[in-house]
Amino acid sequence: QVQVVESGGGLVQAGESLRLSCAASGRTSNTYTRAWFRQAPGKEREFVASMTWSTGSTYYADSVKGRFTISRDKAKNTLYLQMNSLKPEDTAIYYCGLPRGPLIGRGEEDSLYDYWGQGTQVTVSS
Repeated sequence: QVQVVESGGGLVQAGESLRLSCAASGRTSNTYTRAWFRQAPGKEREFVASMTWSTGSTYYADSVKGRFTISRDKAKNTLYLQMNSLKPEDTAIYYCGLPRGPLIGRGEEDSLYDYWGQGTQVTVSS
């Protein structure tokens, strides 16, 4: 079945960068949206960015627009999140989500996704 593994998190200082990877395997769709979410302690999981796999169309939360870039490597079935100019408020566990079916719109609700990885911790110190 579908497997999702996130990696690339770590501890960095404010202003530095990280690149996260989301490797997927199994019977994944080549057309459905894939997305990054994050969850800080005591808070709900929130949308970060999404990409339509077939077209490469991208969407970003206002809080990360201009700093984060979502991309993909179709041959490797991998989604990436390049995070620049990191801020302490970016500290969270970052998750990658894949749905079972097509999504309408930007795919900003975590309930739309069926397959998740274990998450990767990003900590930004000031």
